[in-house]
Amino acid sequence: MTVADKPVLSVMIRFSAALLFWFVLAGGVYAAEPFALVIELEGPISPGTASYLERGIEDAGERGAEAAVIRMDTPGGLVSSMRTMIKVIMNADVPVVVYVGPRGAGAASAGVMITVAAHVAAMAPGTNIGAAHPVGAGGKDIEKTMAEKVVNDMASYARGIAEMRGRNGEWVEKAIRESVSITSEEALEKKVVDLIAEDLKDLMRLLDGREVTTNSGKRVLKTAGITLKYYELGFRDRILKIISDPSIAYILMMIGLAGLYFELSNPGAVFPGVIGAISLILAFYSMQTLPVNYAGLLLIALAVILFIAEIKITSYGLLSVAGIISLGLGSVMLFEDLGVPLRLIVPIVLVVGGFFAVVAGLAFRAYMSKPMAGAEGIVGETGIVKEDIDPEGVVFAHGERWRAVSPEKISKGDKVIVEKIEGLILTVKRLNNV
Repeated sequence: MTVADKPVLSVMIRFSAALLFWFVLAGGVYAAEPFALVIELEGPISPGTASYLERGIEDAGERGAEAAVIRMDTPGGLVSSMRTMIKVIMNADVPVVVYVGPRGAGAASAGVMITVAAHVAAMAPGTNIGAAHPVGAGGKDIEKTMAEKVVNDMASYARGIAEMRGRNGEWVEKAIRESVSITSEEALEKKVVDLIAEDLKDLMRLLDGREVTTNSGKRVLKTAGITLKYYELGFRDRILKIISDPSIAYILMMIGLAGLYFELSNPGAVFPGVIGAISLILAFYSMQTLPVNYAGLLLIALAVILFIAEIKITSYGLLSVAGIISLGLGSVMLFEDLGVPLRLIVPIVLVVGGFFAVVAGLAFRAYMSKPMAGAEGIVGETGIVKEDIDPEGVVFAHGERWRAVSPEKISKGDKVIVEKIEGLILTVKRLNNV
C-alpha cells in the first residue's frame, strides 16, 4: 500500500464506523420504544388463522413487545385450530390480551375459549360472547352418543382453562352445554372477562399496572400511552387463509383433476395441464392444514380412474356413471370436521363429472375412428385416374399422386376407390363397380 492510499483507507474506516454507530443507535432507539403488537383476527377460526396467530405472538416476543393484543371478531370455527391457538396463548412468554371489538363484534363458539385463555380478556361495549355448543360439519348436530362425549370433553377443557385464569368456569361450561350468550357488561359482571374498553387506546390505559403471569414468569404491564403497531398479514398467510377454506381447497382439487385429465386425454394442449398442476399443488398445500378423510380422497381418485377407463373399455356409459357416483361420495367424505356444503358439491360434481364424461366420449370416438393419416388413412378413399391403369397406372388420391394397380383396365379420368396399399402401390377398383 502506498502512502497516498492511507488517507483514503482512513476515511473509509471512519465512515464505516460512523455508519455502524448510527445503525446501533437507531436500533437502540427503536428497541427502547415501548409498543404493543395488535394481531387482528376476524372471521372463522381455521388452520390459516391459527398459523397467523402463532407467528404474530412469536413476532411480538422476538421484537420485545409489551403485549400481544388480539383484536377478535369471530363466529367460531374448527376445534383443532382453536386448540392450537389456545396452546400458543397459554405457553406464550409475552402477555397476550384478547380484545373482543370493535362495537358490534362477537366471540362465539371457539372464540369463547380463546378469550378466556388470554392473560387478560377484554371486550368493547356493544359486543357479545357465548353460544359455544359444539356442532358437526356444516353446522349439523352431532349424533347423540358422540355429541355427549364431545360436549363433556369441551366443557371440562374450557372450564379448566377459565379457572386457571381466574375466570368464571361455571358460566363457560354453561355456554358450551346450553349455548348461552351474554353482553360485554354481563360478561364483566359474571367475571368472564376482566375489562370493558372503548377502543384499543382505552384498553392500553386500563391495562397499565396490571400484573400477569406468562410462561416466563410474572410481569407488570406498562402500557399507558405506548405505541400500537399492527402485525401485517404476510403473503403466505394471505394465501393460506384463502385456500384453507375447505370449499376453496375442494374447488382447486376439482380444477386440478379436470386440467390434468384433459391434458392426458389430449397430449400437447399444455395450458390445461399447467393450470391443473398449479391447482393441485395449491389444493395439496391446503389439505396439509385441513382434516382430510383419505377414504374420500381415494374415492375421488377412483372416479378419475373410472373416467380414464371409459376411453379404453366399451361400457356404454356405466363407467362414467360409476365415476360420477364415486366423485360425489368422495366429495361428501373428503373433510372430516369441516364439511363442503352440498349446494357447492352437487353443481361441481355434475359439471366436473359431465366434463370427464364428454372428454372421455370424444377420446373414445377418436380412438375408434378410422385413421386419417398414414398408410391406413388412405384405404377407402376415392381418387381419379391420371394415367390409364392396365394393369398399372397413376391415380390422384388423398391429395397425392400414387402408382396404382387393378385387375381390370381403368381409363384416365375415371373414379376409383382404394382397396389396399402395399408399400407405395395402391390396389384400386372402379368406383362404379362397388
